Parts: sequence; structure tokens; C-alpha cells
Amino acid sequence: MRLSRYFLPILRETPKEAEIVSHRLMLRAGMIRQEQAGIYAWLPIGLRVLNKIQAIIREEQNRAGAVELLMPTIQPAELWRESSRYDDYGKEMLRIKDRHEREMLFGPTNEEMITEIFRAYVRSYKDLPLNLYHIQWKFRDEVRPRFGVMRSREFLMKDAYSFDIDAESARHSYNKMFVAYLRTFARMGLTAIPMVADTGPIGGDLSHEFIILASTGESEVFCHKDYLSFVPPPADIDFDDKGGIQAVVDKWRSLYAATSEMHDAKAFDALPEAAKVSARGIEVGHIFYFGTKYSQPMRAVVNGPDGKEVAVHGGSYGIGPSRLAAAIIEASHDDAGMIWPDSVAPFHVGLANLKVGDKAVGAACADLYDRLTKAGVDTLYDDRDERPGAKFATFDLIGLPQQLIVGPKGLAEGKVEVKDRRSGARETLSPDEAFNKLTARFSA
Repeated sequence: MRLSRYFLPILRETPKEAEIVSHRLMLRAGMIRQEQAGIYAWLPIGLRVLNKIQAIIREEQNRAGAVELLMPTIQPAELWRESSRYDDYGKEMLRIKDRHEREMLFGPTNEEMITEIFRAYVRSYKDLPLNLYHIQWKFRDEVRPRFGVMRSREFLMKDAYSFDIDAESARHSYNKMFVAYLRTFARMGLTAIPMVADTGPIGGDLSHEFIILASTGESEVFCHKDYLSFVPPPADIDFDDKGGIQAVVDKWRSLYAATSEMHDAKAFDALPEAAKVSARGIEVGHIFYFGTKYSQPMRAVVNGPDGKEVAVHGGSYGIGPSRLAAAIIEASHDDAGMIWPDSVAPFHVGLANLKVGDKAVGAACADLYDRLTKAGVDTLYDDRDERPGAKFATFDLIGLPQQLIVGPKGLAEGKVEVKDRRSGARETLSPDEAFNKLTARFSA
């Protein structure tokens, strides 16, 4: 993409309403624009990041055996009355009526609707297990939306819902999502630590929040230091191997990890001092087993092996792609701007023409841009007639992993410069060497 033809509204000043790093940088870099309190438009560069995050989530959900569908944003109130949640949910639910005075709502979550879909079609235990997921915009009317897309009213969510014949089978479905989440976050450059969450009246231990450590995190978390060096499960893991999946889960649950709400000070104090990590954390995912909470009142039943009807056991598994974009920034930035992991960067390479109008520089840039693009390397070509410092500042702000710098002085010697955004390391190479280096790193 040529920057002269792109829509990238960079802000010179930091908006006063931005309270945390990700909010400031997303506004300054032209990723988002606030349309109303807690409601944002995703501008082109922000949408590119959001789409790449979604692509990783889809790949890992599909790999784990989940099946994608899409449910509507507007839901009938009757479904929520079946589950007894309509009146209990509170003011966070946006309740509306259509022209026929039918009560409806803007979906804050989808347990009721997915249960209704399931019960309409699935009749036998032979059709289980089943895991259905969708990625959809949700709305919760937060009393105080803040921190940009970290706590907004309208937000993008991936919700998966598993259905099983009994609690034992449901545990395996839960474990598969546990493993899929470890892989998902690792692919985004994040170390997400699973921490046991409150299961409420359901009880048991099948609820986990996946937390990344960040100095600007929402709450205090406590964990064993070894979690920071755990290796995520490989891409070829067999999700049908119950024992193998359980072993991965057991490993990631073997050490102390807790949010402030679940913190056991005595257990934490018993750890060796060098193993203790006390930090701020950001929740990036939540998985939850809810048994027959929805299936019983909504009559989501199947015929079991004995021919008798049995209410299915369910679980829900959430990831917020829009929230993740902000979380990645909180975990990876510096004073100059964002530092994107390769997997979700809006562009892989920022190509800077340091002297627009110079024929040799223009020809070299055009050649590199064409070759990189054809090789599948997402490249943003800054062909604007701007001073070099402004181009470098833009690339640093939007956090592109690599910068390819072409100027008349270096080119006269047959050289260009490649800068790594994360380390700041610079390398002088021939154009062909630079091309080979970048394609080796980024080509699909």
C-alpha cells in the first residue's frame, strides 16, 4: 500500500481523554476513532490488526474442532426469559422494541441463542460432542466505559459453546479450549497465564481467566515465575488424545497462579522468594463450564444411549479480539509507539523513500515494493514528500516490525538500510539482500 493513497490520520497531540497507553497510541496512530462514549470506529490500519487477530483465533478454534457460525446482534427477549436472565441482567443490557412492540435486545452474549439453535436440530447423543463458535459485535451498556477498546460498550467477541452428554465429556471439551487458548495467545506474541476463576454457584474448578502481565493491567495477579518460560503446545497436538490434552492442562495448572479475587496469600508465601511474581495483569480470555444451567430450563436435551432424554452439559469460551488489540499494545510498546508482533502487525515492512523525486531512489523503492508485495510481504510504502524524520516517526508510532530505508547516499553505494523496530538494530545491505532477508521472515 502506498501511504500517499492510504487513509492514516495520524494525530500530533495525545487526546486528553486517553487514560492508558493503548488508548493513547490507538487514537494517535489512527487505528480507531471514538464516535460515542465506549463506541469506536475501526479505521483502516486498526481494522487490519483486528482482522489478523481474528484469523489466528479462527485457525486455532478450527484446529481444536470448533465449527463457526454467525448469530444476529439483535435477539428476542423471549429466549432470555426462558433462561430467567432477562430481568436479572441489569442496565448493561440494551433493551429495545421494534415497530410491532416486540421486546428485543442488543446481544451482550449468546448462551440463550446458541442453546435455542442447538435444541432445534440436535436430538441424539450420537451427534455429540459439538462445539459451535462465532465472532460477533456485542453491546453492554457499561456505566463507565473507559480505557478505549479495553472497556468499551460495543466490542467484538469470539464466543464458543460446547455441548456434551455428561460432565466427563464436557471436561475434555473444556480442556481442548484451554489448549487452543494457549496456542492462540502465544501466536500473538503473548504469554497468557491461565488462572482459576470463580465458578459461582456451579462450583468445581472449571473456570479460567487467561491473564497477560502488563504494568498497566487492570488488577493485581500472583503467579510462579516458571510460567513465563513455559512453551505453548505445538501445532500438531492431537486434540482427540484425551490423555495428552489433559497432560498439557495439568502442566499449566501445576504451579500457583491467581487473580486478586482468588489469591491465597498463605499458598503464595510458601513459594521460594525467587519464584514469586506479583504484577498487574490484563484478562484476554475466559473459559467456563456451566453444566446444565441453560439446557435444563430451555429443554436442550438429547436421547442418551438408553433412549432416555438427558440435558446436555455446556461450556462457554470467550476471547475479545478488539480488547486483544489493546492488550497487545499494553504488553509491547515504547516511548515512540507500538511494537507489533509479526503475526498481527498491520504491515510487516515500512518502506521509506528518503528523497521523493529522485529517479534512482524512486526506481529502487518501486522495485522493492513490487517484489515484496508479490512475495506476500505486507508493505506500507511511504512515498509522501515529507522529511525523513516524519517518516521514521510514523513507522515507529504504528509499530511496523521492520523498516526498509532507501536514500540517495546509500543507494549510490548500492546499499539500503533495514531497521528492526523492537531492538532498534540497523543493518546496511544491498537491495537484493534486504529483499531476501525480509521475505525469509515474512513470506507465507
